[in-house]
Amino acid sequence: MTDSEIKTEDFLESINSMLATGEIAGLIPKDERDLFALESKNVYMKEVGQKGDDPSTLELWTFFINRVRDCLHMVLAFSPVGNKFRERARKFPSLFSQCTIDWFLPWPEEALVSVSQKFLNSFKIECNKETKSQLEKHMGKVHDLVTEVCGDYFQRMRRYVYVTPKSYLSFIDQYKIVYKAKFDGIDKDDMNIRNGLDKLKEASEGVEELKIDLKKEEVKLKEASEVTDKLLKELEVENRKAKIKEEEVLGVKTKCIA
Repeated sequence: MTDSEIKTEDFLESINSMLATGEIAGLIPKDERDLFALESKNVYMKEVGQKGDDPSTLELWTFFINRVRDCLHMVLAFSPVGNKFRERARKFPSLFSQCTIDWFLPWPEEALVSVSQKFLNSFKIECNKETKSQLEKHMGKVHDLVTEVCGDYFQRMRRYVYVTPKSYLSFIDQYKIVYKAKFDGIDKDDMNIRNGLDKLKEASEGVEELKIDLKKEEVKLKEASEVTDKLLKELEVENRKAKIKEEEVLGVKTKCIA
């Protein structure tokens, strides 16, 4: 059980009772207690009893509880950060007096690198093997440097800033999350750029086709212009002839009137 799994302090009260006495008060009704005790009589006679013994229910229950304590193992993971650790040690003494305490000291840099290698081994990163190896070493070095800086901060400001192995695991998980988000973002931007380039290429090809069509239309327009110019010249000649004819008609008309 870890700190995060303790939703209420009543959990620790039950665990403290189990560690101290082997049972939780009020958990098992009396009739069931007697039943458990009687069912353990055969085991009692094989291990501690003698031929002809008739153990009482209380003796059998005590044997049953002791056997539970011997066979039941509990693992508690508490962080010493903050005041809760001190308060729990005072309120629930069996958590410490009845347990073997393993203090997890700061990890050496080699261990940190080994952890990063384990968690990044199956994580896909777009780089060569040497670069990934340097990244794993860099993660261990960063966490080690943060621990040193926390010590310097305490010397200067007299305030504790705790960096635990869990912080290192969170750092690795956060790196994976950020890397995936950034990689997916770059992949999306790459797709958008490629689509944009394809559209530009398509538009460029369309412009080239329009230029070809425009050249064809220019040829047709030039031919039409030449035909129009020729027609205008012919019309100009006809207009002159018509004007001369008109003048001749006017002359004849004038003579006729006279």
